[in-house]
Amino acid sequence: MSVSKAFALFMREAPAVAGAWGQVADALGRGALDGKTAELAYIAVLAATGNNAGIPFHVLSAKARGASREEVLGAVLVGLPAAGAVVIGALPAALEAYDGNDQQSLA
Repeated sequence: MSVSKAFALFMREAPAVAGAWGQVADALGRGALDGKTAELAYIAVLAATGNNAGIPFHVLSAKARGASREEVLGAVLVGLPAAGAVVIGALPAALEAYDGNDQQSLA
C-alpha cells in the first residue's frame, strides 16, 4: 500500500517518532465506526483540510475494506459545503489511487 514520500521519509529517518505516532493513532482508534466507514471519514477529513498527501494510502485502505469508487468520491466531496472547493483538490489523488494509477510506493 502506498504512503506519501514525506511519510515514507518520516518512517525511515525517525523510526522511533514514527512508531510513537502510530501508537497514538492506534490508541485514538476509530470509535464505533467499522473500518471502511472510518477510512471514508478520514478521507473526508483529509480532503477538507487539504492534506492530500495521505489520500492515496487511505483510499487504498478503504478500497481494501470494500469501499466503492463512488463511496470514495462521496467521501471527498461530502465536505464541499463546509470546507469549500479545497476538497476538489483531493479528487486526483483519490481517484488515481482507487483506479490503480497511484505512482507512490511504500518505501
